[in-house]
Amino acid sequence: MTAKIFSKKEWTQALEELKQAYRVFAPVKDGDFHTFMPLENGKQPDFDYPNSRLSPKSLVYPESERMFEFSLDESDSDAYILKEAPKDFSPQAVVGIRPCDSHAFQIVKRNFDNPEYQDPYWVQHFESTTLVGLGCNTPCSTCFCTEVGGDPFSEHGLDALMIDLGESYLVKALTDKGEAFLNSASGGNSADDAGLQKAEELAASAREQIKVSVPTDKLQDKVATDLFEAPFWEEVAFACLNCGTCTYLCPTCWCFDIQDEISGKRGDRIRNWDSCMFPLFTLHGSGHNPRDQKHQRVRQRFMHKLKYYVDKYQDGVQCSGCGRCVRYCPVNIDIREVCRKMNEF
Repeated sequence: MTAKIFSKKEWTQALEELKQAYRVFAPVKDGDFHTFMPLENGKQPDFDYPNSRLSPKSLVYPESERMFEFSLDESDSDAYILKEAPKDFSPQAVVGIRPCDSHAFQIVKRNFDNPEYQDPYWVQHFESTTLVGLGCNTPCSTCFCTEVGGDPFSEHGLDALMIDLGESYLVKALTDKGEAFLNSASGGNSADDAGLQKAEELAASAREQIKVSVPTDKLQDKVATDLFEAPFWEEVAFACLNCGTCTYLCPTCWCFDIQDEISGKRGDRIRNWDSCMFPLFTLHGSGHNPRDQKHQRVRQRFMHKLKYYVDKYQDGVQCSGCGRCVRYCPVNIDIREVCRKMNEF
């Protein structure tokens, strides 16, 4: 596979040219945070960032997505008939995604694209997307990707990987999609041994910077009902506000709700992100709510990620170690501590 070194100016220029073939998304400084935005209307990428507050999962799985549209006007020949809403599945490239967020797509893929069920919208969005990663030279203090099957320079699930060498980027193609993307980028020179060696040194240094231990080795052997009845859930949930920040920032949360929205005589059926932390999430039409208590909802979140997912897929936890929920929880609930409690119970 091709590997090239671009000066930072050359890479920015190459991305501008690639907009002719792709919808290019990259991290853009947006106030105090970085957000993945389309490189249009003069927006410039900023790859000197720790991680985005919101993961780029919405580029494949939008917060709100029109699924169908319908008419309530009886004079229309197609009144009351659901028609699929227009979608844009044209090629797009997400440039500068962190390896933890790429790992998250592989976790979510098990839910939306498996031998039994395929979500046509998620699958088509994902298949039309080229993921160009950016290695983490300096992981955040809340990062723990190495503890959940990831790595600051992991190539898993990526089509290409960027490595910041200081004055330049080393960009390696990893798949056919990545090869096509890189070959379409003008400029750059073939990577030399010195550049490849420096990239390996940066990767080794980044791994050493992650000091936290998040044990997960005993989770699969636990009896689910024993963990469900564990005495620590009230303590874990005590400070929780049920605000949903953790689930909306999480790159591996996939819950959604479907609602019909009507304006005049036109309507849309829309899929919206939802959260197991919300009291209405499990509210039945009868009025009964099997998780009407806060600790029950908190327990569901952690049991799903750290036990139910583990038992179902037997391939790690439903967490990529990005640390967003740790950084932004307003009451400092830490998934690493909850995981330790569950693993040692």
